[in-house]
Amino acid sequence: MSDDLNLDEMSDSRPETDEPVLKKDSGLDNFDIPSSAADLEPVYEIPVKVSAILGKTRMTVSQLLKLNKGAIIELDKKVGEAIDIYVNNNLVARGEVVVVDDKLGITMTEVVKSANK
Repeated sequence: MSDDLNLDEMSDSRPETDEPVLKKDSGLDNFDIPSSAADLEPVYEIPVKVSAILGKTRMTVSQLLKLNKGAIIELDKKVGEAIDIYVNNNLVARGEVVVVDDKLGITMTEVVKSANK
């Protein structure tokens, strides 16, 4: 039995030319990029979920069931460390907690660029 394989049928059948290989159109050429805030008006009423994550922790169910009113849960962030701001579960910014008229608020200090842009 021979171990030699005939791989002729797998060779590149495309003729060698200096012309660039054409790629399939992505369809983004006809997309109009908004040039002003007025162009975005159709999306102004779309609801989004905004979350500010002060910190996280892990605990067992038994620890969770032992919590009472006044219990303190230690988080993974330190005082003064930036908090994460999410829009529709996507990290978009970091900021600091502020107090505005006896309510908590957030000052955005950094906009996070996404990895896929």
